[in-house]
Amino acid sequence: MSSSFQARHARLAAGYGGRPDPQDPSAVLAMPIVLHIPKADPPRRSSLLEAAAMSAVVLCFDERVGLSEDGEPGPWHENFTAWVDSRIRKVSRRARGAAWAGAQNVDGITVDVAGASARALVPGPVGDLDPRIKKLQIGGTDLEHDQPGRPLTGVPVLWIDSRLEMTVGKAAAQVGHASMLLAAALDSDAAHAWAADGFRLAVRDADAETWERLVALVRAGRAVAVRDAGFTEVAPGSMTVIAVPPAE
Repeated sequence: MSSSFQARHARLAAGYGGRPDPQDPSAVLAMPIVLHIPKADPPRRSSLLEAAAMSAVVLCFDERVGLSEDGEPGPWHENFTAWVDSRIRKVSRRARGAAWAGAQNVDGITVDVAGASARALVPGPVGDLDPRIKKLQIGGTDLEHDQPGRPLTGVPVLWIDSRLEMTVGKAAAQVGHASMLLAAALDSDAAHAWAADGFRLAVRDADAETWERLVALVRAGRAVAVRDAGFTEVAPGSMTVIAVPPAE
């Protein structure tokens, strides 16, 4: 494990949200997540959410967000560091066709999962979005819930509280938070092993009974939870996603 990887992990593990929001709303920092949702043959919801969650955490460990072994900052370091010093806001947008192709030319990471694709972009001020991203719609398209079956053994599972009925865009932002929080909660060896596996994970809906068991895991320190600030769709403080690491 390189010292630069350890440093990137340590930065996540140090936590988020220490810097207050700027007075100018356009200066608020956020990570855009672009979801590829073609009109014909759209992806499965669960696969798209897995791609979104993976893209967020993969970007957080990309060498370009950190310092090199010689201590030189990567090209994304300044923006990324400013963002994790603030609230880890994410805004999901949908794209298809030429708009999706254009998003590939904006700094970020694309992840493909079972025919679904999502691209996490380098965080920045919401009022200073690349024009190719700014024109993309935030809402207006959703995907039906699917039944992906039991998660693969040996990968983390991000469980969504199905009772909240979040749109796919909102859910994508929440699972992106969850993958980051889980990586931060792991020790550096476990995080490195997860990275070596490509940050594979599963996203599943939890019914009320399952959710109760998951909340118990959070209270026991065996899982991590995302609690939403309540800006959109859900009430402030709602526990939206619970990330469970693989069983030892």
